[in-house]
Amino acid sequence: MPSMIGRNKKALFGYLKDRMWKRIQGWSGKHLSKAGREVLVKSVAQAIPAYCMSSILLPESLGDELEKMINSFWWGSNKTSGRGINWLRWEKLTMRKEHGGMGFRHMYGFNLAMLGKQ
Repeated sequence: MPSMIGRNKKALFGYLKDRMWKRIQGWSGKHLSKAGREVLVKSVAQAIPAYCMSSILLPESLGDELEKMINSFWWGSNKTSGRGINWLRWEKLTMRKEHGGMGFRHMYGFNLAMLGKQ
């Protein structure tokens, strides 16, 4: 975590995006089931920015970019066109499992909840 925080938080916390991108690229070559992808997303990808979110409000645009990376990993990108088919909206995937979603975190909402606990 950076010791000094200025005005440009998106550039300052860009390392979170880089770390998540490296992790996702390492997993993309492996043939994983949907259950394996779910475990990796919930246990690793969504845990990377959690410590920063507990003390600092990250920009909403950074949260959106992190969600886009997770979404592209979840649906699997097509190697030729660079895009996969998204069968459900991200909002549906962030719903709880009891309500028909996958239980993924909405990054900005999770950030606000982490700050609200203090």
